[in-house]
Amino acid sequence: MKAADPAGAPGSAAPERRIIQRGLYFEEFEENAVYVHSPGRTVSEADNILFSTLTMNTQSLHLDAEWAKRTEFGERLINSMLTLSALVGTSVAQLTQGTVVANLGFTEVKFPNPMRAGDTMRSETRLLSKRLSRSRAGQGVVELEHIARNQRDEILVVATRTTLVLCSPIHP
Repeated sequence: MKAADPAGAPGSAAPERRIIQRGLYFEEFEENAVYVHSPGRTVSEADNILFSTLTMNTQSLHLDAEWAKRTEFGERLINSMLTLSALVGTSVAQLTQGTVVANLGFTEVKFPNPMRAGDTMRSETRLLSKRLSRSRAGQGVVELEHIARNQRDEILVVATRTTLVLCSPIHP
């Protein structure tokens, strides 16, 4: 068998095209678009215990089944910070992988309904605004609204996040 010519000479195999997964550059964020993230995430009791103990959140509502039975919820709830972290995390591959410079902050976070062990979270993001950075050439400020729902379509968390992202190297 003849080896392929790396120079791509006639009769040789074409060089392979390499596609690298990345988030969106500033210019690629679209107004009036909803970015639906996949896959969803089913959160387990073990996830909750691990996250709560790793973050030193010893709230009985997350760790003590007997105590939690006596609350209005009747059971342990998933740590809301895990819910928020998973929400933002599900957006990374599609929106900010390799293109984010920094998270600038969260201006609003709401938890209308609790997440429970066994719930499957689905998430989406809307662009609220974008502008070029006034102080950092080649970067832009993007304001995003992240929303997570469970399998019953109940909203679990809504978070408004501002990020600094790279502009496209081909659109100077």
